[in-house]
Amino acid sequence: MDAKPLDFFKTLLETPSPSGYESGVQQIVRDYAAPFADQISTDLHGNVILAKNPDAPLRVMLAGHCDQIGLIVQHIDDDGFLYVQPIGGWDPEMLIGQRMTVWAADGPVFGVIARKPIHLLTEDERKQVPKIKDLWLDIGAANKEDAQKLVRIGDAVTVELGFHELRNRLAVSPAMDDKAGCWVVCEAMRRACRSGKTLRCGLFAVSTVQEELGLRGARTSAFGIDPQVGVAVDVTHATDCPTIEKKEEGDVRLGRGPVIHRGPNMNPKVVEHLIGAAQSNQIGYQLAASARATGTDANVMQVNRAGMATGLVSIPNRYMHSPVEMISLDDIDQAANLLARFVEQLSDAAEFTP
Repeated sequence: MDAKPLDFFKTLLETPSPSGYESGVQQIVRDYAAPFADQISTDLHGNVILAKNPDAPLRVMLAGHCDQIGLIVQHIDDDGFLYVQPIGGWDPEMLIGQRMTVWAADGPVFGVIARKPIHLLTEDERKQVPKIKDLWLDIGAANKEDAQKLVRIGDAVTVELGFHELRNRLAVSPAMDDKAGCWVVCEAMRRACRSGKTLRCGLFAVSTVQEELGLRGARTSAFGIDPQVGVAVDVTHATDCPTIEKKEEGDVRLGRGPVIHRGPNMNPKVVEHLIGAAQSNQIGYQLAASARATGTDANVMQVNRAGMATGLVSIPNRYMHSPVEMISLDDIDQAANLLARFVEQLSDAAEFTP
């Protein structure tokens, strides 16, 4: 991976974007795509739509959501402690002891999320799973008035953001779900534009919003684009770590390549085109089975308007919805290559009716 795409990935990860608060990261997407997209637009929902060859008869949509799970300030008590609601699906135990950032109007405010120390918990309290309402966010305020000088009700909160590269081309950061997918669809368009091949389809790479709240941005952007073919890019559970049963969850490993899903949410001809693109270009890939409509943008894309021939490509991710999500940089690199090669082989003569 070249330095500029890697810097783009790091910047995405280090820019806050809880669902409904994606505008900062979307500006980064627009800036990165300006040299290669024919058109860049932002709809009323906040989706950023990059278009190449937009007037072609066959329209292909690549979707990766830019929003991340987070928190929102719900209440400030008389002592200046903040209480929050979750944006998206959190395991509350993951939050205890985390360094946090409140993204306030006048700039970020540092804090920590905490609960009563273990020494002071009763026997019954030690046995209970904590709820988010039992935790508080401490920004060091002297009282409510002091806290209100910095923070307002409705301000977004994230865990402390930051990218760290590990051994063997692995990397950890909050919000790999799904800034990895957002990066892949943007980078796939850039690589398709640079390949020297003439695109015979209209390519729309979409940085979608509010996936974590119910796949909302993919629904609205797909309606506006009205594509015949689409591929969602998200993360999936890597099962190459302790306690996960492969017989139940499949065998998905970091560094073995992007995951191509098969099942009722996926058009079988799109799946075979993706597999064919991987095989003909020596791109490593893994297969996964999804027995029902997935919890990804592919769900709503498939049933957009009169229907879309939909595929799902995923990035293996350890420790999903935690502050330490882990992916392989090689996997996202190969996923971008896979989608670039996939769209290059399409034309309006392609047939996707099962």
